[in-house]
Amino acid sequence: MGVLEGKKGLILGLANNKSIAWGVAKACHREGAQLGFNYLGEALEKRVRPLAEQVGATIVEPMDVSDDAQMDDFFEKVENQWGTLDFLVHSIAFANKECLKGKFRDASRDDFLLALDISAYSFVACAQRAARLMKPGGAMLTMSYLGAVRAVPNYNIMGVAKAALEASTRYLAQDLGSEGIRVNAISAGPIRTLAASGVGDFRKLMEKSARGAMLKRNVTQDEVGNAAVYLVSDWSSGVTGEIHYVDAGFSIGAGDPGTD
Repeated sequence: MGVLEGKKGLILGLANNKSIAWGVAKACHREGAQLGFNYLGEALEKRVRPLAEQVGATIVEPMDVSDDAQMDDFFEKVENQWGTLDFLVHSIAFANKECLKGKFRDASRDDFLLALDISAYSFVACAQRAARLMKPGGAMLTMSYLGAVRAVPNYNIMGVAKAALEASTRYLAQDLGSEGIRVNAISAGPIRTLAASGVGDFRKLMEKSARGAMLKRNVTQDEVGNAAVYLVSDWSSGVTGEIHYVDAGFSIGAGDPGTD
């Protein structure tokens, strides 16, 4: 019996088999969870659906988190098929690639609002809808990065969005605590994903992170997945509003991910 046996959970933001969300999905499936996924457009559906089939997903539906009508339709389908929801994992972020290199000060108003909408507000929007399907004991989890609390070269506008996401995690935990629903975030070390490939000099960032980490290496998507299982399971029943670092100890050192 896995720790998530009998539980139903959504994993939002899966892009391919290199995604952090895929590490989470594999770990949750291993522990017995019934899973559902979203996808954005036909191109991503071709990547997501085969992966979803590997973990026996029963829900694979389109949802653009910038479209309220699509979000309503997605969660209505979840309610019609499952009735209730035990956990939600939000692994969604986006910023225009031009904003992830050079100077933060050059970001336009439109770029700023887009990054905040997709990368931070989308978690709030998902929480609004998911909470209605959850009973006491439900859990929500999102994915952050150290750039939320440190100025990391080239992370720029995404660091601001992740800071908003972490603050949203705390305020959602406050709002939903009285309903017995927990809300947490994982701050993962750098992992080579599709989204991360847009960050300027990402290879150098990974090298510096490995050198500065207490374990002298970077983390894997599977290690993030194992931590996610803990945070959405009953094992963490007394934990909410936390930013849990899975970064091989980099965050507790004096190293700067942007300097030698």
